[in-house]
Amino acid sequence: MNPGDTRAFAAQLLVPVLNGKGSLSSLDADLASSVIKERDRGFVKALCFGVCRTHPRLEALANQLLREPLKARDTDIQALLLIGLYQILHMRVPPHAAVSETAGAARAFGKGWATKVINGCLRRFQRESVALQGKVDRDAPVALWHPAWMLLEFRDAWPDNWRAICEANNEPGPMTLRVNRRRVTREDYLQRLTTAGLAASPCAVAEDGIQLESPCDVTQLPGFAEGDISVQDESAQLCADLLAPVLTDSNDKRVLDACSAPGGKTAHLLERFDARLTALDVDATRLKRVATTLQRLHLDATLHAADASAASADDSWWDGEPFDVILLDAPCSGTGVIRRHPDIKLARRHSDIAELAALQGRLLASLWAKLAPGGTLLYATCSVLPVENATQIERFLARTPDAVADTPSDLSWGRPAGQGQQLLPAATGHDGFFYARLRKQA
Repeated sequence: MNPGDTRAFAAQLLVPVLNGKGSLSSLDADLASSVIKERDRGFVKALCFGVCRTHPRLEALANQLLREPLKARDTDIQALLLIGLYQILHMRVPPHAAVSETAGAARAFGKGWATKVINGCLRRFQRESVALQGKVDRDAPVALWHPAWMLLEFRDAWPDNWRAICEANNEPGPMTLRVNRRRVTREDYLQRLTTAGLAASPCAVAEDGIQLESPCDVTQLPGFAEGDISVQDESAQLCADLLAPVLTDSNDKRVLDACSAPGGKTAHLLERFDARLTALDVDATRLKRVATTLQRLHLDATLHAADASAASADDSWWDGEPFDVILLDAPCSGTGVIRRHPDIKLARRHSDIAELAALQGRLLASLWAKLAPGGTLLYATCSVLPVENATQIERFLARTPDAVADTPSDLSWGRPAGQGQQLLPAATGHDGFFYARLRKQA
């Protein structure tokens, strides 16, 4: 397989993302089932993630280079042009290869005419790079690699931090691990990593977290297959810390993880506490990932595929006994984890935010009815937008007389946000996350 085919395959994967009709969520599976050789898969993945991460700027440059916009049916050629620009700007690919191999990849789509278009655009960019970049960077969304609507939301919500949020979003997140304390201590596992030649350090705020100095394949992690360790961002691990006060005083608490896939928080709760846990998710396919995760970690939970929202709640999975603890890791904009899912910049629309906030409100109302008096509900999102976080909780408390905010006021991480706690993405640390702990009055 010639190098051009890897670029054509990357362009093929990017087409639905550029058209706003897909994401990179199945990228690893797509690569595994493809004819792309294993040694080339990292290159394809880097192209796809890189184009999405830098898309606003690449798109602006492409618009300057093209004499006229490409037709909708030629999104594959647009993808190749963006791939070529990304290689020249951000990869160590020899410039001549970035140009010739990317242009030649157009033939894989039966569009030989496009080889001249791509070749001409990329060669012109090489000649006029400084001037073209200076021109497009006058526009803040282009210079900061974010859609204009998203940039405005960040500026309104975080006037002192919006630029830092963008900069953190534009850097790939560090690889963070979570030790399974049923099997190993963090100190012991750090020593095992040192022995394996993997540099790492304890996370600053998550008790079970370890941050690797450099990412690696999970097969290189000692004890991964045996369940000693999992990959999970530090922010996501704080869920178990916040629920520790209400789960350590009893071994028989009924716990519901209402939006559980892919299962990281489900597993962490079971690693930390002896509880009767039910894991729920609306997507039966994604729920299988929860089962796989629990099997690797030698943990057990009751799994149900069902919609927990009030609009279409199917309560056939529920036996009617209230839960002592409910975790609602609500569907959200994902604006706190863009660095790990850069396709969010293309897949998410401004109109989605109101729809997501409405869904979050329905989930809160529906699940509150299943919470026992005196019980605790932990609301979480990987968003940095107040309408999904502090404002959402403020509105829920206003319409729910028996709900009381119970988020600790002495947390060593994040910042107070209404009745909850907000973490903003940190360039070399945790993702962006929001938590609010609520108690149901007896």
